[in-house]
Amino acid sequence: MTLSRAEQKEKTRRAIIDAALRQLSAGKSFDALSLREVAREADIAPTSFYRHFKDMEELGLTLVDECGLALRQIMRKGRKRIENAGSVIGTSVDTFMEFTEANPNIFRLLFHERSGTSHGLRTAVAREIQYFIVELSDYIETVGYEAESAYAQAEAMVAIVFNAGAESLDAKPAQRKEIARRAKMQLRFIASGAAQQLKPFKGKDQ
Repeated sequence: MTLSRAEQKEKTRRAIIDAALRQLSAGKSFDALSLREVAREADIAPTSFYRHFKDMEELGLTLVDECGLALRQIMRKGRKRIENAGSVIGTSVDTFMEFTEANPNIFRLLFHERSGTSHGLRTAVAREIQYFIVELSDYIETVGYEAESAYAQAEAMVAIVFNAGAESLDAKPAQRKEIARRAKMQLRFIASGAAQQLKPFKGKDQ
């Protein structure tokens, strides 16, 4: 089937995005990628890159947006699993760790560029993390906590989960299991401390 011009353009744009993601690794962050490397991986001429992105930073911003959205979507699915199952913390950590294991380069991008050399990418990653915190804060509010307390819990929890995700990227299965166990314990400490000061979370086992 012959693709329309718009469809072909979108296909090439997608190929560029996927090519950049594939090239990320433990030793290679986005700012170490060159336009020529990405073009070669996407099987296009370097000059064709500019038909889709102004420069590498615009590509990076697109990647951050897509990766942040993918992460938020998987955590929303995790909350659905909570509704059908039980443990809030256990299910959330397991869902997050499954995501990082299945999509390591998506998380590598968010983690590396969080403190990368590009101000634009750092700002974009900070924004995505903020979205993540706000969504979690809103969820915590629904189970009985005031807004300020919910946000403080969410902020601390996201920091713990992101650090666990980063630590697990190149870990062996047994190490990943231990990292997840420790993260769950730390999150329960936070939840327990909050429950001592404010209205306890009722109806579900945290």
